[in-house]
Amino acid sequence: MSTIEASFIRRNGLSILVLLFMLATWLGQILTGHVVYNEELSDAGAGTLSLLAYLGSGHFVSATFENWESEFLQMGMYVLLSVSLRQKGSAESRPLDPDQEEERIEAGPTPSPVRAGGVWLKLYEHSLAIAFAVLFLLSFVLHLEGSWRHENVQRKLEGQVPVAVWDHLASAQFWFESFQNWQSEFLAVAALVLLTIFLRQKDSPQSKPVSAPHRQTGV
Repeated sequence: MSTIEASFIRRNGLSILVLLFMLATWLGQILTGHVVYNEELSDAGAGTLSLLAYLGSGHFVSATFENWESEFLQMGMYVLLSVSLRQKGSAESRPLDPDQEEERIEAGPTPSPVRAGGVWLKLYEHSLAIAFAVLFLLSFVLHLEGSWRHENVQRKLEGQVPVAVWDHLASAQFWFESFQNWQSEFLAVAALVLLTIFLRQKDSPQSKPVSAPHRQTGV
């Protein structure tokens, strides 16, 4: 491995590995979901789908974006809530005393929206929350579209009439799919916020120093 390649991996190792994990597990979802859905179709006496056709099915689209939707909701809400709310002793919270906060800015080029100022600066100041909101809304719409198409396929196999997308949006089934994921994401955030009060992980930026008192708030 060249020095340039090694340097690139060192600088970006965290994102590279997380994305590889995501792609590997997504592939697992695709392959197993394809088998599961074809079993459902076969049991109903319908024709099965090729792997490529499965990627356009409501079953796959709904399952994928149902999960992505909850992830973007979790991160977006956490970004916003952590601006003004605190948790004493948590490494995930800003310090209770504003005087204890330090804004660390390394030497380097200033982002162009900061240099431009005005409306561009205002948008950039909230760009992380905006990005998560857009990603959540896109995932929510795609989840709805995929879930609606999947329900209508099921209804067709059962000899029932299809439902309109708005009727599906108002159904308990659609919101069950959403809420079962949303609650787990907020539970995960709550666990991270609270467990970092008492527990440590040496050298992790998500943890306080090992010798820090439990009452210390922030990293």
